[in-house]
Amino acid sequence: MKEFSIPEEIRNIAETLIQNGFEAYLVGGSVRDLLLGEPQKDWDITTNARPETVQKLFSTFAGGTADKPATVYENDFGTVGIKTRSEDPTLKVVEITTFRIEGKYSDKRHPDEVKFADTIHEDLSRRDFTINAMAIDLKTKDIKLKKDLVDPYKGLEDIKDKIIRTVGDPEKRFNEDALRLLRAVRFSAQLSTQGGPASGWEIQKETQKSIKKNAGLLKYIAEERIRDEFQKLIMTSRSAEGVFALQELGLLEYIIPELLEGAGCKQNKHHVYTVFEHNVRALEYATEKNYSLEVRLASLLHDVGKPRTKNGTGENATFYNHEMVGARIAKDALDRLKFPRDVVQKVRHLIRYHMFYYNVGEVSESGVRRFVARVGVENIDEILNVREADRVGSKVPKAFPYKLRHLLFMIDKVRHDPVHPKMLAVRGDDVMRLLDIPASPRVGEILFVLLDEVLDDPKRNEKEYLEGRVKELGALSSEELKHLADEGRKKRDSFEEEVENDMKKRYFVK
Repeated sequence: MKEFSIPEEIRNIAETLIQNGFEAYLVGGSVRDLLLGEPQKDWDITTNARPETVQKLFSTFAGGTADKPATVYENDFGTVGIKTRSEDPTLKVVEITTFRIEGKYSDKRHPDEVKFADTIHEDLSRRDFTINAMAIDLKTKDIKLKKDLVDPYKGLEDIKDKIIRTVGDPEKRFNEDALRLLRAVRFSAQLSTQGGPASGWEIQKETQKSIKKNAGLLKYIAEERIRDEFQKLIMTSRSAEGVFALQELGLLEYIIPELLEGAGCKQNKHHVYTVFEHNVRALEYATEKNYSLEVRLASLLHDVGKPRTKNGTGENATFYNHEMVGARIAKDALDRLKFPRDVVQKVRHLIRYHMFYYNVGEVSESGVRRFVARVGVENIDEILNVREADRVGSKVPKAFPYKLRHLLFMIDKVRHDPVHPKMLAVRGDDVMRLLDIPASPRVGEILFVLLDEVLDDPKRNEKEYLEGRVKELGALSSEELKHLADEGRKKRDSFEEEVENDMKKRYFVK
């Protein structure tokens, strides 16, 4: 029978508990991942020792002292963190939780009360899914599956059959904590990583029916908790299948309902998929390429503005300004889910500029410099990643055609040219000194005009020349200076404007 390798830190903790007359079990996701052969994310132990006893037993563990104990207890759930001083990040703090059972869940999120239990079977009965309701008895060093696995709900069978099934009545489990509705989908995607496409996990039929019936319970769950589960799903290798499952089970409506507007929304002759399926297939490509969270979210949401901008029907339908509308929709959706501000801003930016137009020989080097100035050199690679995902999600033969490779060549050619005010040979304090003026919007306007001139000809980025121009610009009236700055802003967008109108007519996009 299978043997398990248990880290020394875990054995030492278990021995301390057992030598003092208590039980010790490895439990939950730790057991599941061990049985699956997956890397451990953390190690969780459960015991019949009460939290105050655990704190006392381990206060001097691994070098802890009375002044600096090796335990952390900052919750109401009976979980004590044990500091091990291990170099392994999964073992630095091992959590020990007292056997517990939970009372009624009035808010569908948290138990009204937590009661400590006497047996491991009572503890396992309150867990979410059978694959997470197993424990391994740590009383012996020679651990074997047959004698040491505690599995009252046949979680091992469900692992072998690749089934996600609730512990007991799914209605009861989902009404206890509605986040489990989303966790079921996340686990089905997350665990389907071994053995290729044929290894996909499925949610048991009765559990599926209950998810559909109770999908509306997600409205009781805090946005941050939904975000965390959704982010984990997006970062799995089968994220696209997960999003399709969210739609099928009625959960997507309570996460990003704006995506559902694209379900059934047909596009034009350049697309074979509906907007929704196109978006999810773009995510699929971004996932296959192992792109960042921001690129995956931008790929999933890049055309979310199309349903609201659609004009006409059939093969000649248009979606003017969909990238601008989509950027706003994506920002609102991600803000609602409490994603970090930097993530929201990056995704919004990638969506806003993913529709850039470029054709070899039609745009000058200064045009490319203006494009880089507009989107930011730090965003170029990820914008191109989203563009690749967009193309593959449209079922085109090449993700990265020659004209995009040529654009990369042009960008690399001008990459070190000044494309930002901070790259100018003069700074804001130079402008204030030369014109003897305080910090003000006028300083920014002058720098913007200087940058526009340098984008045309990088050789002008010399201190002597720019200081002369500062003095000349300083003599202009506010209206004249604003006019020059506005002209520069128009030229900044010239990357697309040179051929944009013709492109819109030919490709029905904007």
